Amino acid sequence: MTQDYITEREKMVEEQLIPRGISSASVLDAMRSVPRHVFIPENLHDCAYNDAPLPIGSGQTISQPYIVAYMTEQLDPVRGMKVLEIGTGSGYQAAVLHCLGCEVYTVELLEKLAVSAKKTFDVLGLADIKMKQGNGYSGWPEESPFDAIIVTAAPESIPIHLVEQLRDGGKMIVPVGRVHEVQSLRLLTKTEGQITEKELLLVRFVPMVK
Repeated sequence: MTQDYITEREKMVEEQLIPRGISSASVLDAMRSVPRHVFIPENLHDCAYNDAPLPIGSGQTISQPYIVAYMTEQLDPVRGMKVLEIGTGSGYQAAVLHCLGCEVYTVELLEKLAVSAKKTFDVLGLADIKMKQGNGYSGWPEESPFDAIIVTAAPESIPIHLVEQLRDGGKMIVPVGRVHEVQSLRLLTKTEGQITEKELLLVRFVPMVK
């Protein structure tokens, strides 16, 4: 069973991620290593390594592997980077960042998902991922500034409080737009207090709510 999942992850990397342009060796290794099936309901384990989002309960989803890899790669993660994630969900994205050696802080609004993600982190030996339940729009100001911020739900506009928690030289990746509409995945870079934006992809994420 374990070997089957290792094979499935390798297939995911070779057939989904590399052909679509994911080239960072460290990101690809993290995607090979983190067991996505552990972060989804057991009845969906057979679909765990398909290139598709999957339901995780409470009206939320785990992003498709390509989007996880793409968003991660855009942040240029390096060991020791301090990263804030908004929208823990199942915990998969946080686990990928942790696998890359990042110091991960993650915020989840929904109590049920926060409790479930914490249990999964504990089972996988990822207890040093720092997480809290709370409003993602507020970020985690007492732990700022962050080298990078990744937002895994879509606000209608860029949350100013998150921008304020980004260190100078840092990057934030965030999908922006209304629910039930195509959204714009944007990469923000902070330079001497000024923000530049780059539109990357058109995407669909669950809404970021307060």
